[in-house]
Amino acid sequence: MFDYLIVGAGFAGSVLAERLAAGSDKKVLICDRRPHIGGNAYDFYNDEGILIHKYGPHIFHTNSKDVFDYLGKFTEWREYQHRVLASVDGMLVPMPINLDTINKLYGLNLTAFEVEDFFKKIAEPVEHIKTSEDVVVSKVGRELYEKFFKNYTRKQWDLDPSELDASVTARVPTRTNRDDRYFTDVYQAMPKNGYTKMFENILDHPNIKIMLNTDYREIANQIPYREMIYTGPVDSFFNYAYGKLPYRSLEFKHETHDTEQFQTAPVVNFPNEHAFTRITEFKYLTGQDHKKTSVVYEFPQAEGDPYYPIPRKENAELYAKYKALADAETDVHFVGRLATYKYYNMDQIVAQALTTYGKIAGMKRKAAAVFSQSKEEIKVPYVIPQNGNGKAIANF
Repeated sequence: MFDYLIVGAGFAGSVLAERLAAGSDKKVLICDRRPHIGGNAYDFYNDEGILIHKYGPHIFHTNSKDVFDYLGKFTEWREYQHRVLASVDGMLVPMPINLDTINKLYGLNLTAFEVEDFFKKIAEPVEHIKTSEDVVVSKVGRELYEKFFKNYTRKQWDLDPSELDASVTARVPTRTNRDDRYFTDVYQAMPKNGYTKMFENILDHPNIKIMLNTDYREIANQIPYREMIYTGPVDSFFNYAYGKLPYRSLEFKHETHDTEQFQTAPVVNFPNEHAFTRITEFKYLTGQDHKKTSVVYEFPQAEGDPYYPIPRKENAELYAKYKALADAETDVHFVGRLATYKYYNMDQIVAQALTTYGKIAGMKRKAAAVFSQSKEEIKVPYVIPQNGNGKAIANF
């Protein structure tokens, strides 16, 4: 008998498996329909021996010391500051837009104070910011919106920015200094030996069994368990009772080139030309020394694995119906991007999983205290996170 069946071996499922196993001495079975652990963060060495990310670039960054320290128990970190260039008007310029972007694009020599005035002059006042278009034009005006955001957003979402929630473009800042880092979080680093190795360490505990190439529906009625943690699509769990929740997907085209460097930045965005949105060169991310290099092109598409929940009002209303069903499930915990229909960065998913574990452990401790008062011997141990000793792969 397992205490928990966890559906999905990505960040949400793996962190909860580790915490329940190591922190509460629970027996956990984690399954995934894919042939590997790690979810979308899965990386591997290709035929040329280059470490690549199968599902596009995953750049770790966080402001949470707790999240950073927790994952640090399972990996050494390689410091990494992510940088992105955008191909605009035949030039490669820093993205997000900063002082150097403006000076290079317009042939100017503005200072930080002067570029602030520049932005104020070209910005278009928007009384009520509701859409992604509103966010950008209110900050940097119509011309920069069309050069950097409009067509990129159309490719990414197959919708005009005026049709998308403000949260989509609000994630991308505009800077008046020369800071060309894509993120400004306190902690920015990559797992030194890759994400997959980190996940192997997270799941390396004798209380955890793993089943890959397995749809949970195939085993849910065959293997006994007490509770479920579900990290898959919430609409699928309820057999699409209210219809499908809309997602955008991606197609990845991986290439290896017989040269040490392919491009001058880890990621180059293409807002206006080509069908793909960006090219990533992995050696920048991993720090690997290799005579060849591997890149990936990303092509947004409507069909395929669900990657990005589409942030529109009608979709939020549809999800609310599924959330009501999820809330009514007493023995199932819904965790992660797909289960809660929300775009999360990796650190946010880890934080959500740790919070969920805290709630589960807290409820168990509370129940134990109640029974203890009635002289029942029920104990739920709770210890500081520790790595396990030994890895078990289930073969049923």
